[in-house]
Amino acid sequence: MSRSLATIPLLLLLVYKASAALPIIPVNGTCQSICGAIPVKYPFGTGFGCGHPAFSRYIKCNFGTLQFSTGTGIYTISSIDYPSSTVTITDPFMSNCSSMQNSGSFRLDEASPFTVTKENIFVLLGCSTTSPVFDPQEDLCDTGSGSRVCRGLYYCKGVIGIGLPRNAPTSTCCVYDSPSGLDSGYNLDLPNLQCSSYSTIYEFGDEGDPMKWKYGILLQYNDSYYPDNCKNCEDSGGLCGFNSLNESFACICRNGVNTTNNCYGREYAWSGTTGLKIQTMLTIGEFLLSCMLFMRCR
Repeated sequence: MSRSLATIPLLLLLVYKASAALPIIPVNGTCQSICGAIPVKYPFGTGFGCGHPAFSRYIKCNFGTLQFSTGTGIYTISSIDYPSSTVTITDPFMSNCSSMQNSGSFRLDEASPFTVTKENIFVLLGCSTTSPVFDPQEDLCDTGSGSRVCRGLYYCKGVIGIGLPRNAPTSTCCVYDSPSGLDSGYNLDLPNLQCSSYSTIYEFGDEGDPMKWKYGILLQYNDSYYPDNCKNCEDSGGLCGFNSLNESFACICRNGVNTTNNCYGREYAWSGTTGLKIQTMLTIGEFLLSCMLFMRCR
């Protein structure tokens, strides 16, 4: 056996040991900083492994649409205001002035890091006269300014969609004051409340025209999840995420590399200075092995 051929097993052993010593971090190339036209920043993410794990089950990007999920359905996120830590979502079955239809219920999971903000005005439409919201002992409807909101919505031509004539009596409308408040676990159960539909208004402005009101559900999110190493990651051009194996912090670089701190010097698909040195070692080893085999074949 020639000396060059005898060296091959030793070289293979060195390459194997170098590979085994490399700390493997799952690679996630799906994280993006934008979904459609909406910037996506921590603690949110565009897919599993992106952002903070407490938010990943509720927020994801689906074919360019940022979505929010709860036990009652999947809703489109129309905007995120990061300075105020609020998210605006749209229920496709929720009524507004131009279109009213039978709605489903809306429930916010109790364990979620979201709460319904006090700016939201929930309006129940087409309710039965026997609905529990009209129980005088419960006092669940705002009969003051709420009556003006009901009149405004019942003026809309969209009421024909729930079987009511335009300018119908507001006795079947309720500006709902939930007995559970607006904390996590908010539950709007329309079948139990015996109402056909609901609408949510989060801003009137100075407009008395219900066509110009802003419809949607405004949610407040807990912004205390920002870890110290996330800023270091973002400063290096990375996106903050988490390891899918144990949900530990991961910095996800633009080329799909996952690291435990930042993206400085992460040109290869392994993380850390050691990973780069081993990458170089493996490349040299492969080159030497190819040369030996070529000379042996000659």
